[in-house]
Amino acid sequence: MKIIIAGAGEVGFHLAKLLSFESHEITLIDQDKDRLVFADTRLDIKTLQKDATSISALKDANIENTDLLIAVTSSETTNITICVISKKLGAKKTIARISNSEFTDNKNEIDFSDLGIDELISTNELATNEIKQLLEKAAFHDTHEFEKGKLTMVGLSLSKVAPIVGMQVKDAAATFSEIHFMPIAIKRKESNETIIPRGNTVFSAGDQAYFITLKEGVDELTKLSGNINKPIKNVMILGGSKIGEKTAKELCDDKLNIKIIEYHRTRAIELADELPNALVIFGDSRDVELLEEENVSEMDAVIAVTGRSETNIMSCLVAKSKGVKRTIALVQNAEFFNLSKNIGIDTLINKKLLAANSIFRYIRKGDVLEMTILNNINAEILEFKVHDNSKITKKKIKDLKFPRNAIIGGVIRDDKGVIALGDYQIKKDDKVVVCCFPKTISKVEKFFN
Repeated sequence: MKIIIAGAGEVGFHLAKLLSFESHEITLIDQDKDRLVFADTRLDIKTLQKDATSISALKDANIENTDLLIAVTSSETTNITICVISKKLGAKKTIARISNSEFTDNKNEIDFSDLGIDELISTNELATNEIKQLLEKAAFHDTHEFEKGKLTMVGLSLSKVAPIVGMQVKDAAATFSEIHFMPIAIKRKESNETIIPRGNTVFSAGDQAYFITLKEGVDELTKLSGNINKPIKNVMILGGSKIGEKTAKELCDDKLNIKIIEYHRTRAIELADELPNALVIFGDSRDVELLEEENVSEMDAVIAVTGRSETNIMSCLVAKSKGVKRTIALVQNAEFFNLSKNIGIDTLINKKLLAANSIFRYIRKGDVLEMTILNNINAEILEFKVHDNSKITKKKIKDLKFPRNAIIGGVIRDDKGVIALGDYQIKKDDKVVVCCFPKTISKVEKFFN
């Protein structure tokens, strides 16, 4: 597949890095020489130092023979322009990263494909949806729903009082047979190694564990982990950014009690007008005394979405020190993900990586319907659509010789989720959720081609 990525920032580099594990022909275009040198010395790709809105530059990149053009510069107007020009020059499919969710909110009124844009990816909308899901499942530090919750991925830390601690996976499944779950990835405490669990893998206290479960199994799995899924009612949002505003609006619609602290007076006044059901406070979220005056200790969750990663991290740490159970911080640098559990913040989110993950499903082979990359763990989860001649349908799961560094977490058949064990045979039109290491993806895809 021939792919052009316009924009060598964090999103573009992340996409190029993920694709470097596979045999795609990648061209990365950017005007910033330093960014391209950084990418060129680390990845097996082509780089082109030019303006991607230039017709001659796109022709130099062989746009007329391109399968996919992805525009992920920092400017949404630039991305839209690049897609429109590229489509006219022969690109088969185009994707534009945008920050204004108004475009995606009005898809029914405006057919962007008529303009030459096949897909719009709104970073603010993705971040807001991620925050809402995390609040709905407050016991988890990571969560993702497949097919509107037919199967759900949850990530959590195993408490030392968790009933499954000290048990092998196969013994836990037998002991708690009424609960349908499949462990798909484990990261040990004080270790950087990711484990794809097998039947003899032992659960340990402090494990960062990821499971696929059914909707009805979410609460039961919470109990097995030794955690409590306390409903969220009172939320403090630090920062009146577009993400903060959109999150506050949707949480107010869900009848939650929302308090926003915004540093800029003019913006605080705007938010107060836009969000009559939220309490908007003009102040500095770094001010510990202000947080105490606003009863931060009584909050069920604190969400820090200011424009500075350091402010968000420090504010969440202050909130944790005051007894807040759920903290979520927006960070600009993906490298912070490796620090989240070590420094005590429940969840870090990065809208650039969310955008990259959302875009990535359009690149996968084997008819990938959905994909997500786990925070702080070297693994990906993909949802495949099964075809009639797919190799995955030929034998029962236990006889497939599926890659060792991959595991089938569950199957959606006839609109119902199933935790598929060894004797299960996958059929045409099934949707299969798989967890695997990035370098194993190409082997997994062969089972679904």
